Amino acid sequence: MSKIQGETIVAIATAIVAQQGSIGIVRLSGETAIAIAKRLFNAPGKQTWESHRILYGYIRHPDTQQLIDEALMLLMLAPRSYTREDVVEFHCHGGIIPVQQVLQLCIEQGAKLAQPGEFTLRAFLNGRIDLTQAESIAEIVSAQSSAASQVALAGLQGKLAQPIQELRHTCLDILAEVEARIDFEDDLPPLDENLIRTQLQAVLERVTQILATAERGELLRSGLKIAIVGRPNVGKSSLLNAWSRSDRAIVTDLPGTTRDVIESTLVVGGIPIQVLDTAGIRDTSDTVEKIGVERSRNAAESADLILLTIDATAGWTEADNLIYAQVKHRPLILVINKTDLATAEVIKYPTEITTTVKTAAAKNQGIEDLETAILESVKTGNITAANLDIAINQRQAATLTRAKVSLEQVQETINSNLPLDFWTIDLRGAIQALGEITGEEVTESVLDRIFSRFCIGK
Repeated sequence: MSKIQGETIVAIATAIVAQQGSIGIVRLSGETAIAIAKRLFNAPGKQTWESHRILYGYIRHPDTQQLIDEALMLLMLAPRSYTREDVVEFHCHGGIIPVQQVLQLCIEQGAKLAQPGEFTLRAFLNGRIDLTQAESIAEIVSAQSSAASQVALAGLQGKLAQPIQELRHTCLDILAEVEARIDFEDDLPPLDENLIRTQLQAVLERVTQILATAERGELLRSGLKIAIVGRPNVGKSSLLNAWSRSDRAIVTDLPGTTRDVIESTLVVGGIPIQVLDTAGIRDTSDTVEKIGVERSRNAAESADLILLTIDATAGWTEADNLIYAQVKHRPLILVINKTDLATAEVIKYPTEITTTVKTAAAKNQGIEDLETAILESVKTGNITAANLDIAINQRQAATLTRAKVSLEQVQETINSNLPLDFWTIDLRGAIQALGEITGEEVTESVLDRIFSRFCIGK
């Protein structure tokens, strides 16, 4: 990715879909942004070209004066802009043609088509935001739930960067104390090892606390995949329809109605959930149904959580037992459906199943209990939902893990009574890792990897 900041870049900053957008924005940033705007935009009357003022007018071809679009133009002069450079936005009529024509005119006037994330990259390189805030911007755009959006906004406000920077500064202070004793041992009082131990332990505990939010972050960003499995005609499709409040799946009294995996996306407790209604798992001679059953097994294997659904009127059957044998190694909730039709008070099922929910999907009963059980499984199962307002991503978790290892090695070095020179090696490793999280110490390859995931125009 190019890091040349002298060039003026341009990109379409809004999603453009034919006949589905009322406004399309073309964004310019760089030294010649204002000059390009003045060649393309005609603001009638006595409108003043001032920063943070919206002008009304027409975009014309600078040579032929052909009218391209009637538009609004927003000026944001450096440093009071997203990139801390001069920024111009043309707010055009939505649709493909107007914005593409304006984009092409800007390129003809010397602007370079922006690469993915290049506007945000310039904001980072110009010191407007740190690296955690830049990543939070991408996460806001891709958020699948309000909870994910709130966590991303917290990152944008610096709630992750601030503790990381404080930890790094503490490590820098410790390093300075240690190096001072190495260079000027005779001129300074002895090093307070107990104080150093206490400071390192406090840093390590805080690093561990922040690391614990990684699973929460992954859950909020990518969501949870849940597969509804069971034998035919136990009410899996009715359960999906009641849960999603829509008729996503065909519901009949005939077993084997669902022939393929049907997906629905929900948000439960702020967590995006992809629900898979699978074909009933059974032995069948029907070729099409065989394919559906195989896809059901694959969906169950890839799911984070299984809702093993049985028919309360039939109880636990041998067919249920066979299905359970295939999925019991996965996190699982037993859903006892059709309880409104059942006469038996007690249903026997394997004692190792610890979480059960009773539903009557056809009457929309038991859905809230099901959601509560799912959220409880998230908290107590393989994925831990930390009750924090920050949640680190995979890159940050990997880097913070390196910092944790380095800090533990410093403690081991101290406990082994090794010379002070050895302390500094791992201290520098921790400082560098913490700096990589906020971008105070980062390589070009890391920046390329981060910003290449952004959309063009952001």
